[in-house]
Amino acid sequence: MTDVVIYTRQLCGFCTAAKRLLDKKNVAYTEHDATFDPELRKAMIQKANGRSTFPQIFIGKTHVGGCDDLHDLERSGKLDQLLSK
Repeated sequence: MTDVVIYTRQLCGFCTAAKRLLDKKNVAYTEHDATFDPELRKAMIQKANGRSTFPQIFIGKTHVGGCDDLHDLERSGKLDQLLSK
């Protein structure tokens, strides 16, 4: 399965919802909590081409975007394909 990385912050409902979907699908992921780490947040924004909202999700080399983007992939049936690459 492809590496999944998710940048989160504490008390973020969208972060929780994204992780819940990944957990439901038994997807292992690496979580980077940027709540109190401005350098990590800066790195996330750079990696996400300027997007600064949480969460930011990466599957392999693909920048998925945020929680809504992840759920859109699931609804369209494309998430499993991306995860299996």
